[in-house]
Amino acid sequence: MDYLTTVDHKKIGILYFVAGGIFFLLGGLEALLLRIQLIVPNNTFLNGATFNEIMTMHGTTMIFLAAMPLLFGLMNAVLPLQIGARDVAFPFLNSLGFWMFFFGGVLVNCSWFLGGSPDAGWTAYPPLSVSFSGFSLDFYALGLQIAGIGTLIGGINFLATIVNMRAPGMTFMRMPLFTWTSFVTSALILFAFPAVTVGLVLLSFDRLFSANFFNVANGGNEIIWQHLFWIFGHPEVYILILPAFGVISDVISTFSKKRLFGYSSMVFATVLIGFLGFMVWAHHMFTVGMGPVANALFGISTMLIAIPTGIKIFNWLFTMWGGQIRFTTANLWAVGFIPTFVIGGMTGVMLAAPAADYQYHDTYFVVAHFHYVIVGGMVFGIFSGLYYWWPKMFGRMLNETLGKWNFWFFFIGFHLTFFPQHFLGLMGMQRRIFTFFPNQGLDFGNLISTIGAFGMTIGTIIFLINIAVTNSKPKNAPADPWDGRTLEWAVPSPPPEYNFKQTPQVRGYDALWVEKMAGNKGMIPAEPLGHIHMPSGSILPFIMSVGLFIASFGLMYEKVPVAIIGALITLFCMLLRSLIDDPGYHIDPTEEKGVEA
Repeated sequence: MDYLTTVDHKKIGILYFVAGGIFFLLGGLEALLLRIQLIVPNNTFLNGATFNEIMTMHGTTMIFLAAMPLLFGLMNAVLPLQIGARDVAFPFLNSLGFWMFFFGGVLVNCSWFLGGSPDAGWTAYPPLSVSFSGFSLDFYALGLQIAGIGTLIGGINFLATIVNMRAPGMTFMRMPLFTWTSFVTSALILFAFPAVTVGLVLLSFDRLFSANFFNVANGGNEIIWQHLFWIFGHPEVYILILPAFGVISDVISTFSKKRLFGYSSMVFATVLIGFLGFMVWAHHMFTVGMGPVANALFGISTMLIAIPTGIKIFNWLFTMWGGQIRFTTANLWAVGFIPTFVIGGMTGVMLAAPAADYQYHDTYFVVAHFHYVIVGGMVFGIFSGLYYWWPKMFGRMLNETLGKWNFWFFFIGFHLTFFPQHFLGLMGMQRRIFTFFPNQGLDFGNLISTIGAFGMTIGTIIFLINIAVTNSKPKNAPADPWDGRTLEWAVPSPPPEYNFKQTPQVRGYDALWVEKMAGNKGMIPAEPLGHIHMPSGSILPFIMSVGLFIASFGLMYEKVPVAIIGALITLFCMLLRSLIDDPGYHIDPTEEKGVEA
């Protein structure tokens, strides 16, 4: 019940980790099934229809239901601590954002048991997504709308938190890079998610009410869906990768025992990546027929992103240069991230050339590029962040030996999986095909690729074993196990409910390191010790999300009373929240126990 009603950002972070982790394992299992099907030519392990369903659900699950929540888990667990805040700006909305995401994800996956899962590709291009009968694409459209609203709520919340709740002295140019990248990511969410929400609403209208937004036969235009999807879809790549950049910056700085090289240039590069990210969406559409002028403009704007990204790469290398580098598991993931992401960036510049893209488009070259950026970038960043902040979140140190086994199995398995796919694509292997003929030069590359996928699976299993082993031990992690530089290491591990007994006074970038260099044992408080006001938990976010979940089934199955009941449940909870004021409660940090307000 504590976790169903909690509005504490640390517990909500754990909820995101659990839900995102389950979806990550599910998406990974789907990927493994795809690779088993493609291990040899003319394989009959899966038929074409099942392959399409698993491929669609793999992409949808990994992008919307695994990557985003795992990043939100890190942001919830760490961000308020890094800026010296006691919680996020809107704790109630934080809880609502999680439950909306969770029930949206459950709705999408209900399709497995209720007539078949979505099978039009994770991008759901019309006319396929409009013409397919059954409920499979309805689950996709309605589930992602609910999950997307939850993500949008979370992004707005983090924006408000960073703008309004920084500790005294924590100016924007003193914020850690993870906070900065989370800030830019939240701004991208604010502007990108409404576009895909509009697209999903229009798709739902086409499917549920026979509208004609994308139905060409009745005057619709399927290219509009591509524009709406990719106006969201390309910023989404940066929504996923920027927080990973922030993690890598903090980890490399800590384990090189040096201030991050070129901090201000890193900040401006982050902002510039976010800004340019909205100008490049149509590079996914070079083969649509926009014409040479549009193609050239989008090609050039895409190549421009290589400049701020290059700044980041060199700044990480210069941070390590001459540093006292410690190769902990967290730092192994961070250092492994750099060359891996560079490969993904190089193939991105290749794909940015419209003439070349005509050859690469819809081949395994694109699959390899995308996974080098998202898995080699974002997933490496998430693993680095988990090993780095695990003691802060749970009070226990993950086993370093198991962690290094996890890294090497996953790292080698990743490159074995996706590096050969560049060459498979150049040899003409199309993506989204469920089998291929022998003697086309594709056999060996696909075999190696599938072996690599098993390596990644073993690495992930080792990580789960590490969690189980660690969880069986007592909480004994010190407040500052890595000799950290930022504010989160100034509080106990795990942090108390109120984070900081007294709001800290920040006196420079790397706030805790500044105090260490001055000979202080901790942060200088900016306020006297006193009662701390905390918000009460609430079951309403959970019930509101259940209401939308029920309403979605009513819409799909044309049961109007069910849809109305679900909508009324959500509206009633909204009304109840607006009418009943939350008095909260007080904590006396000197007594370490709660006192009712």
